Amino acid sequence: MTNSIGVAVIDGHTLTRYGLVALVGSAEDIRMVGECGSAAEAPALVASTEPDVVVLDVALPDGDGLRVARELRDRYPELGLVLLTSNTEDDVLFRALETGVSAFVCKTAPNAEVLAAIRHASVAASSFTATGLALALGRRATRHAGLVLSPREREVLNLLVDGLSVPAIARSMYVSPSTAKTYVARLYEKLGACNRAQAIMSALRQGLIEQNLSVPA
Repeated sequence: MTNSIGVAVIDGHTLTRYGLVALVGSAEDIRMVGECGSAAEAPALVASTEPDVVVLDVALPDGDGLRVARELRDRYPELGLVLLTSNTEDDVLFRALETGVSAFVCKTAPNAEVLAAIRHASVAASSFTATGLALALGRRATRHAGLVLSPREREVLNLLVDGLSVPAIARSMYVSPSTAKTYVARLYEKLGACNRAQAIMSALRQGLIEQNLSVPA
């Protein structure tokens, strides 16, 4: 087809590339124009094959696929970019959105979803699509709404920053150790953390505490 979508694949896994070649070959409106397995090869591949859409992995053997996507977006504003990932965590999805890719697809997605992402990217390069985006946005909104700390929670956070243990927090707050443990657990849950260091880093990112401090182990 003269108007078929030209696709280039950048993925460090040979079997994944072969699978994508076969998948593209099954679609009458899409054709493979080139492939490579590393970030270093990507610029030359895109320049020589002039694809309509690039399908690339988030984790390349020699670099960050999101960085490659950002460089391609800056150089080729109209290029469709489909990001493949094995990591479906919300933060990776939002990084992809901020990078300017056209579609974000899990490697375990059905073939039809991958082909749909390629077709979307070919006609709407600057428009982002991803399965589960609405749910991820809802989770982020919920987390942000929950990050208004009560005076008691802020007190617990400050004591954690000072390096106090749970028993020391209990003594400082004049509560029982079990109550102090409950306070800490609730704070961890609100900050999406599993330990002191994660809680403090989350609080730093949200601007709940000052940047000029060291994180206790």
